[in-house]
Amino acid sequence: MKRKIYALIFAAGLIGVALQAWAQAPGHAMSDPLAMLQRIQAKLNLNTSQQQQFDAAVAQSKAAHQAMRANFQQLKTATQAELAKAAPDLAALATLSDQVQQQNIPTRQQARAAWLALYATFSAEQKATVRDAITARMARMEAFRQHMHDHLPGS
Repeated sequence: MKRKIYALIFAAGLIGVALQAWAQAPGHAMSDPLAMLQRIQAKLNLNTSQQQQFDAAVAQSKAAHQAMRANFQQLKTATQAELAKAAPDLAALATLSDQVQQQNIPTRQQARAAWLALYATFSAEQKATVRDAITARMARMEAFRQHMHDHLPGS
């Protein structure tokens, strides 16, 4: 009996960690051009047409983020309801999680397409600014990863 309880607690914890990681996923470390481009927007010296595309891409990204959050909330609610049962159906939760992720793919791709269309209009100098921002972000991510690795027990 104890093993079943521990297995259930472990599975619930694992699902919780997976859901939390998945909830963070819309940022995907490097796939959030909105945050990065908004930080460097002034450096880009956008022309009027690019500024209009930038504003449209921001709106598209915000709408996508809201849609993905709503889908995640649906999954979170279903997870809570399932875990309230004596014998939760983890396979059903996994299926629902897969369905929610599939629903989010086109939304994320549309937002990404708006940013890529804007990037396609950039001059060489603007592209270099974006490249430098991405490179700096990757360096910060690697430094953070290394810091966490160095400070975790057993590393």
